[in-house]
Amino acid sequence: MSKLRLSLACWDYDRTRALADGRVQPDGIDLNYLSLPVEETFFRMLRHREFDVAELSLSSYSVSVARGDSPFVAIPVFPSRFFRHSCIFVSAKSGIREPKDLVGKRIGVPEYQMTAPVWIRGILQDEYGVDPSSVEYLSGGEEEPGREEKLKLDLPPRIKLRPIGPDQTLSKMLADGEIDALYTARAPSTFYSRPDDVRRLFPNFVEEERAYFRKTNIFPIMHVIAIRREVYEANRWIARSLLKAFEASQRVTYDDLMITAALKTMLPWQIASVEDTIREMGPNWWSYGFEPNRAVLDTFLRHHHEQGLSARQLTPEELFAPETFEAFRI
Repeated sequence: MSKLRLSLACWDYDRTRALADGRVQPDGIDLNYLSLPVEETFFRMLRHREFDVAELSLSSYSVSVARGDSPFVAIPVFPSRFFRHSCIFVSAKSGIREPKDLVGKRIGVPEYQMTAPVWIRGILQDEYGVDPSSVEYLSGGEEEPGREEKLKLDLPPRIKLRPIGPDQTLSKMLADGEIDALYTARAPSTFYSRPDDVRRLFPNFVEEERAYFRKTNIFPIMHVIAIRREVYEANRWIARSLLKAFEASQRVTYDDLMITAALKTMLPWQIASVEDTIREMGPNWWSYGFEPNRAVLDTFLRHHHEQGLSARQLTPEELFAPETFEAFRI
């Protein structure tokens, strides 16, 4: 019997590699795995819907759901999670020394609706008292001129957002002091090439991130896996099939990270790091599935609404195919 052939665009993660190389195969599906950088995947899926299944920005997907006409249906698989305290960069010319100094400043964002800045703004508000509307945002390409928001936004007047010039980049503007700070997913090149001009707001970001997790039990979710709606509606069984396959692929990586005979990564203290992570966050520190992530998703959706990206606060249940909420038991 022939299998349903589906394309999947997703980056080359250790936790998805067993899907990419065929060691794990979804029930009833012949998967064509395209390993693409996340920015390319997001652009091609959001603008042209080129793939049957794709990794998507949690924020971009939430914007589409909030509008009520989302062309996608997600499953609770989170290929990217990231504490973002390390991703707030400040100009040496800004005079910023601590979070409260951000108030009234010019903040660069590659895109206002990007997931990483949503989490950064939310964390700064909840933990440090920096209101998202207390700054001016400038959006555009971090390293290349001409980047635009992938989705058209309808923000409330309290959010001050304007594009940078057609020949400008946020990375250079930060180093030159034309913006005071940058909320981003990728470290700007000038952080490395001009270290006297660009620094992190939190040099001790690991300590800050650990403290945040201990207080909130939140490991921020960045991306989801989304299915084109027409593909899902024609084959609703694929939501559960794909979820099972992603979980099986992830288990391969969990096991690999515990092997001590020979290291699977080039990190010399891999085992110590894994054991420390388990002590801090538990054995399933990168959890998939709906229930284990309900509180994280609820927090994100609150941030999303408070920052003007969704007219109402969505519920976590609205994001995912209902077939993924529960499984059979024996």
